Amino acid sequence: MTYQETIDYLFSRLPMYHRIGAAAYKDNLDNTLKMCRLLDNPEKKFPSVHVAGTNGKGSVANMTASILQEAGYKTGLFTSPHLRDFRERIRINGEPISEQFVIDFVEKHQQRFEAIEASFFEFTFALAADYFAAEQVDIAVMEVGMGGRLDSTNVVNSVISVITNIAFDHTQFLGNTLEKIAGEKAGIIKPEVPVVIGETQEEIMDVFLEKAMDNETSVIFADNRYVARFNSNGRLDVNLEGDSFLANLKLPLRGIYQECNVPTTLQTIETLKEEGWKIKKSDIKKGLENVVQNTGFIGRWQILNEKPLIVCDTAHNPAGLSLTTKQLKSIPKKNLHIVIGVVNDKDIEHILPLFPKEAIYYFCKANIPRGLDAKILQENAEKFELKGSCYESVKVAYDAARQNAGIEDVIYVGGSTFTVAEVI
Repeated sequence: MTYQETIDYLFSRLPMYHRIGAAAYKDNLDNTLKMCRLLDNPEKKFPSVHVAGTNGKGSVANMTASILQEAGYKTGLFTSPHLRDFRERIRINGEPISEQFVIDFVEKHQQRFEAIEASFFEFTFALAADYFAAEQVDIAVMEVGMGGRLDSTNVVNSVISVITNIAFDHTQFLGNTLEKIAGEKAGIIKPEVPVVIGETQEEIMDVFLEKAMDNETSVIFADNRYVARFNSNGRLDVNLEGDSFLANLKLPLRGIYQECNVPTTLQTIETLKEEGWKIKKSDIKKGLENVVQNTGFIGRWQILNEKPLIVCDTAHNPAGLSLTTKQLKSIPKKNLHIVIGVVNDKDIEHILPLFPKEAIYYFCKANIPRGLDAKILQENAEKFELKGSCYESVKVAYDAARQNAGIEDVIYVGGSTFTVAEVI
């Protein structure tokens, strides 16, 4: 097979949650465990930083990997979904997995994995684990796909468990209360493996504390120790227990939600240091400032153009969008243009009220089966006084926004990862 034929096979033949939704969801780890045994358990051949959470896990995973890379460690990074190329999901020191490795792996294991009825994510995780083991990485940062307890990544050899925060998302699978969702995320906590929680949420603290106690391990809340704030120059200042830790940091990730993710990352690194990993403060600074360059991280408050200002962001649930729309509203502008497309299993009744009424909307549908029809999105948006027109594709909507925008205007592209992917 060629690389394109291989990717077409993965996308079309295997159930893929991000494209088709619930039909691809597995409520157990049976397939993952079978696949790992067939591969001689590569997931146990390297240590992992295991990152779960509702929002911010991609940012924390990339920043952590970048710092480890700067510290001289051969660092694997497994994330999802991808925006442009499947190989973004699996990297070592920022370099995507080779096309040939993907081809060879699929050709070698296709029949056996089909017999297991592996999903897209299960197949992809097995590929990542096999690649990291073959390349003998020093450490890998593994981002949970969804939840934690039943996620394929929950078989890794973790040296630290990280949970960024808990909010409502994927409630049809993870539960309809914060306690239930927290319980699923807490499923990544392992015996004697230290735990970092990114954000203190009083109503669910006990979920993590009890799980940690059951596993005879420690738990620390990052925001009790680190505080990060963007200053008036757009640089980041970080305090550790009230004292300056990093000042005027030039973080390329400009979303205000990084004020939550940076403390989580720093506590993760501090805990790794306590476990014996050699990481200098200069590695931390370089890792944060070079995160995009080091890992290829894109799609998070990414500026695509200056005049007019064009920003895209993959935030797609109420907790994430509340921060991005707040930042969007604060930007000086003449007119605001919003290109928006969402998936059909999102709670749009709670998402749409977050968007500003004083904007021109370009409703569209990303080119995936889960995409919500643009007309349905428009009809629901009108209930919240969000006015605009429907377009036949993300590209057409984006082109219309760029054509209509003046140099003092702002264009925002978002609503789902897939809308952003088509623009990038």
